[in-house]
Amino acid sequence: MTIGISILLALLLVGVPIGIAFPLLVIAFSEAWNIDWAMLPSTTFDTISSFPLLAIPLFILAGEIMNRGGLIGQLTEVCDRLLGWLKAPMGHVMIGASALMGAITGSSVATVAAIGGTVGPEMLRRGYPPGYMAALNAASGLLGVLIPPSIPLILYGSIVGVSITQLFMASIVPGLMTMLAFMLVHYALARKVLPEGRELQADRSALNIGGATSNLGGLLVRSSPALFLPVVVLGGIYSGVFTPTEAAAVAAVYALLALLLGRTGRMGDLKGIFSRAAVSSAAILFIIAFTSVFNRALVLEQIPQAIATFATTYTDSPLIFLLVVNLVLLLIGMMMETNAATLLMGPLLAPAAAGYGIDPVHFGIILVVNVEIGLLTPPLAANLFVAARTNGVPLTAMFRYLGWFIAATLVMLACITFIPSLPLWYRHF
Repeated sequence: MTIGISILLALLLVGVPIGIAFPLLVIAFSEAWNIDWAMLPSTTFDTISSFPLLAIPLFILAGEIMNRGGLIGQLTEVCDRLLGWLKAPMGHVMIGASALMGAITGSSVATVAAIGGTVGPEMLRRGYPPGYMAALNAASGLLGVLIPPSIPLILYGSIVGVSITQLFMASIVPGLMTMLAFMLVHYALARKVLPEGRELQADRSALNIGGATSNLGGLLVRSSPALFLPVVVLGGIYSGVFTPTEAAAVAAVYALLALLLGRTGRMGDLKGIFSRAAVSSAAILFIIAFTSVFNRALVLEQIPQAIATFATTYTDSPLIFLLVVNLVLLLIGMMMETNAATLLMGPLLAPAAAGYGIDPVHFGIILVVNVEIGLLTPPLAANLFVAARTNGVPLTAMFRYLGWFIAATLVMLACITFIPSLPLWYRHF
């Protein structure tokens, strides 16, 4: 099994697509791991047929509809009006809009693409350096996962057997803390990156997303379909009205009705929307299907149990264990795609964490935050590549600003790791 894991990491490092690396490994080591080829179709199909995983394509579909229907633009305009009193407001708008986008799609990369294409051009018009704008866009995209719902948390909950609703609740405070940390970093850097420390335009009238609005009340009324969607999704989940999967279905239907009834899209647009959502969902579910076979082999070979035994033998301190786990996960996040890292490391490390008495919900937040930081750290760094492509900015122009946002995220990670009451806040009520 050690050889298999080493080969898997080597394949990923040389650039083999994740959806190919896992199947190749499973097929190559099927005899050594006692995997019956005849069982592969049923095993993989049964894995992706689970009810909780149905939330993934539905949330992706809701995000595609929101983006195509102009609802993301409405969210951005509301943030512009509400946060305009702050210093260097458009940077705060990008952060706030990313948080709202995260409350709809649960995808970091989708958040970067949608918000970068909407807010990025306006930030450039107001005097922000392209590299800083793209770095802020990439960093703010982390809120797409930290603000619930979250696709990696759905994956972790499904494969480890933890309540997805509790994971969503546990991510609220860390997500809001990270959002505030990014706002503080932007506030401090704005004086250096802007000409004379101020945006070139202060009247906040250049967005022109969805038409002019005479007052905040009118804007809120016109944007109510977009603003109400996160309330429906999160309110329904936390009140117990429906499960996260049912919430995803409600979000998709709601977004579709808002698109058609609001006349922000046409029936002809639906083919492209459903096609893009289907391709993105199929790629994720294909990876999940074969990682489930790999994880089953890990259990049969008792690898998680061996790691747990080794960890508890090495140290009796949960704090030292968490420190080592953070270092390992940060490295894994740099080399592996977020969903694959979650599916691989969750079953490996969760049993060891349980041996130290670490709450599985708390550990899930730690794991996801760690691998999400990998979206900002090369060689993979998906958020950086998407932000660079969306905004037409070279990667090298982003690096001089990116360190501040990574540092803020690491501080938040330390707080989340060593202050369990932050993610587990809801248990005090």
